[in-house]
Amino acid sequence: MPGGRAADGVGDVHFPIPRQSVTEPGGHRADNDARLGEELAAVVSGARRRAVRDGDRQIDTAHLLHSLLEHDSEARAVFEDGPQLARLLAYLVQRSIGYGLRWQGSVEDSGAVPVVAVTDGFSPLAAGAMEYAVERAVGRGGERAHGVDLLAALVMDPEARAVEVLTHAGIDVKTVLGGIERRLPDAW
Repeated sequence: MPGGRAADGVGDVHFPIPRQSVTEPGGHRADNDARLGEELAAVVSGARRRAVRDGDRQIDTAHLLHSLLEHDSEARAVFEDGPQLARLLAYLVQRSIGYGLRWQGSVEDSGAVPVVAVTDGFSPLAAGAMEYAVERAVGRGGERAHGVDLLAALVMDPEARAVEVLTHAGIDVKTVLGGIERRLPDAW
């Protein structure tokens, strides 16, 4: 399939992640959101690139987790056990190279989180996690969300793909939350 075309000459089907203009009513780009800061904007941009490359319709919580671990040393530090972090990253790479195919074409939504009206290409759970990360930062008096705020948000719903990835990598979500609280106490 040279050049990304199928053997019969018909182009591969790709589902572009919708992009809403920041000038549209109610629209904003999460990777340009001042409440996230430069670090999390880079995380969102990385997750967006990963979703496009993987052929996924939406950015999900596993895309955000993978990008967060690549871009944010504070979030990586939550996983104090070096082999634990290595297992998690290896599992995320496996997702990128094929095991995540079972998720393609499906929407990540447990029904536990209210659907956000404007998702800007995010799954409902990923959009909710982005909003929760900002709310968490505001709750402790911060101006911008940190990587650990997003990490906490990604593991809040047991149906999130990020939680599934952690579980398959042998990482206990409660241990992750404990590590987050030691680094950036929650004001809730």
